[in-house]
Amino acid sequence: MTDDLWQVQRLDLDGYLARIGVEAKPPSRAALDELHEAHLRTFTFDNIDVLLEQHPGVLLDAVAEKFVGRGRGGYCFEHGTLLAAALERLGYDVSRQLGRVGAPTASARTHCVVFVTIDGRRVMCDPGFGLSIVRPIELVDGAEVTQRGHRFRMSETPLGWQLSRWHQGAWETMHTTDEAAVVPDDLVMGHHFTSTLPTSHFRAGLRLTKLEADRHVSLSSDAVTIRREGEPTEHRELAGGEVADWLHELGVPLTDDEEQRLLKRLAELAAG
Repeated sequence: MTDDLWQVQRLDLDGYLARIGVEAKPPSRAALDELHEAHLRTFTFDNIDVLLEQHPGVLLDAVAEKFVGRGRGGYCFEHGTLLAAALERLGYDVSRQLGRVGAPTASARTHCVVFVTIDGRRVMCDPGFGLSIVRPIELVDGAEVTQRGHRFRMSETPLGWQLSRWHQGAWETMHTTDEAAVVPDDLVMGHHFTSTLPTSHFRAGLRLTKLEADRHVSLSSDAVTIRREGEPTEHRELAGGEVADWLHELGVPLTDDEEQRLLKRLAELAAG
């Protein structure tokens, strides 16, 4: 795809790198790993703007203003758009791809990842899945990595590249990505589907994750899960007011109005 199609020159690359705390470096696998992890540690995966019905869209200008300008997060279409643009500006060979979450024969192409070719080898970046790889994984059948105590496996299947996580003694399919060409309107369409379909889980309640130096936190409307490498997973239900406390602890930069509207929306959803 051309730079003009995705308008990557419009990205404030210096602003993005400053936001995630990484210096511009020539393309290399080590530099890619560093940038991927820094992106995940800076921006939350979340559906807050979907719940608030104020989503600005998934094209680069809107995403950059939200992420780079405000320090907010979002979901896969936004993360993929921003990361791909930054990587292209840094000189990487990049393609944006769409995949199917869960069983590949029972879901639409509603997940965005980024493929990168580096030193003659291809890898998948997955910045917008919530609990996924911290650093890219090679697009090689049978490739396995262990990151932050989690095992991941890449498999080449008739329907595409399948990423799985070892969970409770078995491989659990996360998503399957094909190599069909993707254009900006494909992301717009996927975003429209996931953000407006009445039965979309992104409309049913809060979904927010944050990767930190020593833990991974998953926050829902009524529970929090904390994962630390080498320690048992902590999971507990939340009492009244704790969602707001966790939003503050995780550094989610909402305005007072946004926070109050979000808490009101979560209460409405809980009441049915």
